[in-house]
Amino acid sequence: MPRQEVIRKARQDKRAGKSASTQAGEFVKDQIDKIRKGKHGARSTKQAIAIGLSEARRAGVDLPPPRKGRVKKATRRSAKYAYEVGQGKRTAKRRPRVSRAVEKGLKKEPRSTASRSALSKQGKRAASQRSAASRSATARKASRTKGAKARSTAAKKAARTRARRRS
Repeated sequence: MPRQEVIRKARQDKRAGKSASTQAGEFVKDQIDKIRKGKHGARSTKQAIAIGLSEARRAGVDLPPPRKGRVKKATRRSAKYAYEVGQGKRTAKRRPRVSRAVEKGLKKEPRSTASRSALSKQGKRAASQRSAASRSATARKASRTKGAKARSTAAKKAARTRARRRS
């Protein structure tokens, strides 16, 4: 169950006109924080992200399930169910035994999957599978919805990291 604060932030992103994936990012970030705090682990960084996306769908973020051929059939079905629950088309069946079993399993998984290096590796891998045009279009949209203050902060940070790389 996601925290109310996370749901509030996602709704704030929606009002600001940000994309569904940005709204879902709040839930993914929350999952990463949970793993880092040691509440549970994850087998891989991809799994941690998937848990966050599932929570986002169930909380009502308009993030449709992946298209056919992108992921396994079971994953797509699971995402479809979560999406329908979030859109109010289906009521979630409470399964405490399954919930406990999942929680117990996740507690045994490693915490290193939420480390900076693991997340960086995953991000680079995901970006490398996209075209340059797709990455560029996403960056352009991000700059449009960022707002003046956030854009200024991002520019200052970019300048700092550039200066650090040169030395």
